[in-house]
Amino acid sequence: MPSINAYLTDIIVAQKRGQAQGIYANCSANQFVIEAGVKQALRDGSVLLVESTSNQVDQYGGYIGMTPRQFAQYVRGIALSLGLSPERIILGGDHLGPNVWQNEPAASAMAKACVLVQECVLAGYGKIHLDASMKCGDDAPDTPLAKTTIAERAADLCLAAEQACHQVQSLFPEPVYVIGSEVPPPGGAHANEARISVTKLEDAEEIITITKNAFTKRGLEAAWKRVIALVVQPGVEFGDDFVLEYDPVQASALSGFIESHERLVFEAHSTDYQRREALRTMVANHFAILKVGPALTFAFREAVFALALMEKEWLVVKSGVSLSNIIETLDSVMLDNPVHWKEHYTGTEEYLCYARKYSYSDRSRYYWSMPELQKAMEILLNNLEKNPVPIMLLSQFMPVQYERVREGLLGLSPRELIHDKIASVLADYAYACGMGGAV
Repeated sequence: MPSINAYLTDIIVAQKRGQAQGIYANCSANQFVIEAGVKQALRDGSVLLVESTSNQVDQYGGYIGMTPRQFAQYVRGIALSLGLSPERIILGGDHLGPNVWQNEPAASAMAKACVLVQECVLAGYGKIHLDASMKCGDDAPDTPLAKTTIAERAADLCLAAEQACHQVQSLFPEPVYVIGSEVPPPGGAHANEARISVTKLEDAEEIITITKNAFTKRGLEAAWKRVIALVVQPGVEFGDDFVLEYDPVQASALSGFIESHERLVFEAHSTDYQRREALRTMVANHFAILKVGPALTFAFREAVFALALMEKEWLVVKSGVSLSNIIETLDSVMLDNPVHWKEHYTGTEEYLCYARKYSYSDRSRYYWSMPELQKAMEILLNNLEKNPVPIMLLSQFMPVQYERVREGLLGLSPRELIHDKIASVLADYAYACGMGGAV
């Protein structure tokens, strides 16, 4: 297994040789999702790339309550517990920049963003997405943020990262960088759309040129050689109830454009819910880094709901058993604390009830770590560990896992069933990226 840097740069070399090789980023802090990712990496003999976003993890704890160092320890601890060496873990920081502090003046927001980037490097993050595309509190509200300003701020973030890199150079490889940002922002679109504009070639070229110039002004030529990818919009997106499918014809000009840049590939965000062959085509078209997050927690939620329905069917009349009621608990928790979904779901009360459970945007992913749901999850898992579901019931609610149990590939443990449901998504990404073990 090559070093982390070598693994990523080998992907670039393979792409430039015309080989459809890539890597996917597991963009979730959900324990079950990370566990399933570790198991997939073990099956594939590959590395596992896990990324945290700038609002998820920061120097103050983020919305999951972890600093970069704590998140690194968390991920590596899960990997070790399942037999994956930490040397096969790549940690990434997604949209690292002033995103969380947009309401503050640029000087204050950027100072905090620089600290965040440094904390990530000091924690051993090997892949850093520099994103200063968002306006800050004192930027002109009625005009777009100048591209040169975005590039200058991204270079300032890189300078901070490189300063931290010198402190830990004996512990971790030098990080690689990703530049650019997609439109619309991460997390899915807010409204249904027939299509979304693919990044224009002149815009992609301009981002590369002005960012390189900003790096050079700061003496960051060595860091520029470690810029491996540009984030663009390849025309894929998802929202509450729609998925915009990848169209290789629409993205063909972009695909050809990046071939002229020796060390660069594309990083594609919001690839969630794309079909298996579409993902494979994206990698072949030089979208070599695929980001996925909500699709993984969507699969996790589907598995939990299926287990809860089986629990009710199987154990509702069994004496001495208290049901988890986890589906009802989730909705109650989301209603009591609507901050993570109220700006994303609109419609009648009936539709909102539906969306909180089943939306592609999967805003429920923000709630699973809350104490009430942790308790309900513990009850659900314990109930089904002590009282394994009958195989016929599994066929009704988890037919794919039923077949795998019948084939002797999977046990009836509820944890294994959850992991396997998530793995059905991960396997598509592993196949798309040309990793071993994907079928």
